[in-house]
Amino acid sequence: MTTLENHAATKWHLRGNWAPVLDERTDFDLRVDGAIPPELQGVYLRTGPNPASGRSDHWFFGDGMVHGIRLAGGKAEWYRNRFVQTPNITDPRGDAMPNMGDLSRGTGNTHVMPHNGEILCLEEGHWPWRIDQELNTLGYQNYGGALTTSMTAHPKVCPVTGELLAFSYLSPQPPYLHYIRVGVDGVLKQLEGIEIPNMVMMHDFNVTRNHVVFMDLPVCFDLDALATGLPFKFNADAGARLGVMPRTGTNADVRWFEIDPCYVFHPVNAHEQGDSIVLHVSRQPEAFGSSNDDYAQVGRLWKWTIDLAAGTVREEAIDDRPGDFGRVDDRLVGLDARYGYLMALAGEGNSEEPVYGSALWKYDLGTGRVLGTPARCRCERCRARLRPGFARRRRGRRVGGGLVARHRQRRVAAADHRCPGLHGRTGGDDPPAPSRAIRCAWQLGARQFQRVTTAGSAGISAASGAHDRVPVSSLNAARRMWRKCRLC
Repeated sequence: MTTLENHAATKWHLRGNWAPVLDERTDFDLRVDGAIPPELQGVYLRTGPNPASGRSDHWFFGDGMVHGIRLAGGKAEWYRNRFVQTPNITDPRGDAMPNMGDLSRGTGNTHVMPHNGEILCLEEGHWPWRIDQELNTLGYQNYGGALTTSMTAHPKVCPVTGELLAFSYLSPQPPYLHYIRVGVDGVLKQLEGIEIPNMVMMHDFNVTRNHVVFMDLPVCFDLDALATGLPFKFNADAGARLGVMPRTGTNADVRWFEIDPCYVFHPVNAHEQGDSIVLHVSRQPEAFGSSNDDYAQVGRLWKWTIDLAAGTVREEAIDDRPGDFGRVDDRLVGLDARYGYLMALAGEGNSEEPVYGSALWKYDLGTGRVLGTPARCRCERCRARLRPGFARRRRGRRVGGGLVARHRQRRVAAADHRCPGLHGRTGGDDPPAPSRAIRCAWQLGARQFQRVTTAGSAGISAASGAHDRVPVSSLNAARRMWRKCRLC
């Protein structure tokens, strides 16, 4: 125990709120304070890096642990958490880097999402892992052996065709980038090598109705950086480019557009506008500048407009508020979505560890304006974090017709902690005491929440963090229903 504590003292991702959760548990018939909106039907899921051994060399390498709360009929039926049963759990072999060549030895620790009736747990160095709605691990997904590369943690599901669009950037030899297209039937339709000059950390990408846009940004493979845990480092001299390709295109069809060197972990959305492609991204000047554990830089909302006819890119800063983890309504991914939601960031200049903010920004992407007063927590004790998400209303088809935003709560030690500071956009008095389900999620390290969108007949709802107060949606009916702004 002393050894673990000494190790954790030197690794920010192994101490405090970030400390690993080593036990799995299940609780039934969770007490609810207030009322759960009846529209919320399904399983709320999140995944995050959680090393089963209690230690890891880098934040990105922890084993995946999925947490879930089942909601039905206005009740919270159960809470449970489970490790994703990859070989790293069932047959551990030590450090993560030597396992990078075996695509089956993933973690599923970065994102969780549905496609073709499956729930996929993803990280970008290996194949996705499948779980069921009870959080049982079903095995990896390589599409019958057709997928011979890793897959990004951030695929996009086209709301028009149902296709899953993805890529892989971890290849020891050219081509370093591969484009992945999976049909609505769950069959791999395309695995296309894309030529780029360097292996770069391409964490995410952009899709529109007819195109994909790759971000060739200069966080480059660097073996000298391996001593700090991950062999990637920012190198502005490598340049930065955006690559536009038709969704059914090939390497020969990619058009590259140079931009100023920068880095983007997560875009918000992209869409086509005449002969142009408009991207909204959370852009930061660099990433992993001094090391691959350097978090001094933060992202801000930018707009990139690619003029396909002129062959140019217009780069515009939209807002000076730090923010990342952007989302739009999942029914409008790749289309002209009016509203985008970003989680506020803090800690700019703090290279020691990432620091998340306590607000959620709602943007009108057409004008760049921030709408309303963001939900925020003023409680220093809980240091709440909010991440954007979207749970659609089952009976509504209007744009924005859903329950918006989710709350990410840092773990607290006291089981009876009460957060006195969180207020939604409607204002109001201090929130009630959190329910047992929420306290449970706090105590079990409710961090790194990842979103699962509604999957129709599969009954999978939007993943969320946990707190008794959630920002209201733009729909008037939801405003009335959530006048007290409570959710457990």
